[in-house]
Order: sequence, then C-alpha cells, then structure tokens
Amino acid sequence: MSKPFKVLICDDQNIPRLLFKMMIDHSSEYELVGELSRADDAIDFIFSHDVDLCITDVVMQEGGNGLNAAAAIKERFPEVKIIVTTSMPDDSYLKYAREIGVESFWYKEMNDMPLLEVMGRTMRGESVYPGEAPVVDIGAMKSNEITERELDVLRLMTEGLTDQEIADVLKISKATVRTHINHMCEKSGLSRVRLAIEARVLGIAVMD
Repeated sequence: MSKPFKVLICDDQNIPRLLFKMMIDHSSEYELVGELSRADDAIDFIFSHDVDLCITDVVMQEGGNGLNAAAAIKERFPEVKIIVTTSMPDDSYLKYAREIGVESFWYKEMNDMPLLEVMGRTMRGESVYPGEAPVVDIGAMKSNEITERELDVLRLMTEGLTDQEIADVLKISKATVRTHINHMCEKSGLSRVRLAIEARVLGIAVMD
C-alpha cells in the first residue's frame, strides 16, 4: 500500500479547519501533518516538514494572504501541490491563482464537487477549477454585473478611502471615480455607504 499524502491546512477559522481535519482523518489516502492559522507561517513549516499538499484559505485576519503564500510556496517548493479555498466570490482570486500556478481552487459554501474529490484529482495531476466565481446579489445588482474598474473602486471604498484618495491610487480623475460609484449605486439600488458595507460582508471586494 502506498504511503498517504501529507497535508498541511492553512485557515484561520476553526470550523473549516476542523471539517478539513475530519475529512483527512477519515481517509487512508491522506495524513494531516500540520494546521496553521497564519498563511505567513507556511513557508517555514514546509521547509522543516514533508508536505505533499497544502490547502489554504485566501483571506486571514492575521498572518497574510493565502494566495501570496501560495505564490511563495510555488517559487520555493514547486513540487508541493496547492488547493486554494475561499467563501468569497471574487473572480480576481481565480485569475491570480491560475497565474501563480495553483493546481486547484474550491469554494467552501458554493461548490459542485466534494473537497476530497478535488484533492484526489489534484494529487493525480489534474487542475480543478470552477468555471467562474459564484454569483451573489448585492442589492438589486448581481456581482457579475460589476465591471473590473468598478470593482477596483469598490475595493478602495470598502477600505474607507475618499473619492480623491481612490482617484490618486487608481490614477484616474475624481469625477471618474464618482461616475463609477454612481453607476454601482444605480444598479444596486443602494447608497454609497450601504454598497461598501454589503460588498465587504459578501466578500466581493476585499483588499489583500
């Protein structure tokens, strides 16, 4: 019988971490070798432990971003396979994960395939990705109705930046910023403040 694959979990939420652990513990194909709540600790852990597969969340309260950690792992340990998981329907996560060479991507709450199946296919050399990010409602607007530039503006809005500060960051005019915000408010039927709050809560426009 072949040795089980050694798995590292990076997630700052106790419940997902516990569920992942239970799945791994009940499968003879995998062995849990570590649980981390900080993505920034992954490189040091892999440097000192044998790891075949890293399952990492994207946004963590402390200790960095899972996608940035995945990029660093791929650069230092290209043989380690990675599955990125998230509950946030931000299409940019999918794009960046592909760019940095992450093997597979799995949505926690909205998925068509059990994580164990994704793990198995990933370890067999497949790359498993959803076709697109889940579509959620933000007021009367669908998340996939937000343009890329509007999303750039919305991300900065959720951080509390003023129109002028957003304009300075994106190198566009203040009037253009206001036009993007007005379009999103019209499509969603929400006020500027409510739009930013909803986007933050839904994970549509979370900054790294």
